[in-house]
Amino acid sequence: MVWTALDFETTGTVKGWPNEPWQLGLVKIEDGVVLPETRWETLLHVGDRPFSPRAVGRYAELREELAAAPGFSELWSDISARLCGTPLIAHNCSTERTVLTKMAPMTQFGPWIDTLVYARARYPGLPSYALGDLVETFGLSDELERLCPGRDWHDALYDACACAVLAVRFMSEGIV
Repeated sequence: MVWTALDFETTGTVKGWPNEPWQLGLVKIEDGVVLPETRWETLLHVGDRPFSPRAVGRYAELREELAAAPGFSELWSDISARLCGTPLIAHNCSTERTVLTKMAPMTQFGPWIDTLVYARARYPGLPSYALGDLVETFGLSDELERLCPGRDWHDALYDACACAVLAVRFMSEGIV
């Protein structure tokens, strides 16, 4: 079975402006193995608008690239080919589900697997269920660094790969 782990980075909510995605990253998992050759990422067009002060990631240094990036509709054939017809995995998948539903309301995505839900159910009492903390707790940092060298948290591809290695860990335990 093939699964797709994904992550969106967004502008955050600003009064008078919608929360918009500015980066998408994804990677496939097949038979319990993350497939590095399937890593895919894109920037998404964000015009001259404010970002939430709470928005994270490297968007500030990418403002020119974001202004010139293609919009979701221009990328739809690439995105749909990678996301439709496969179970989707995300950490706290509400953001990913909301973005996709807003961008393609007539498209059925999923089923969804939420690694946050699985971590909380399987490991009650952990001090944190943040994706980075779980990767560290389960000793997956080196594997993640091999998948995404030079990247860091709140980069959509890095976070998607982090979610993927965490999901594979859960799969090996028979959780997912």
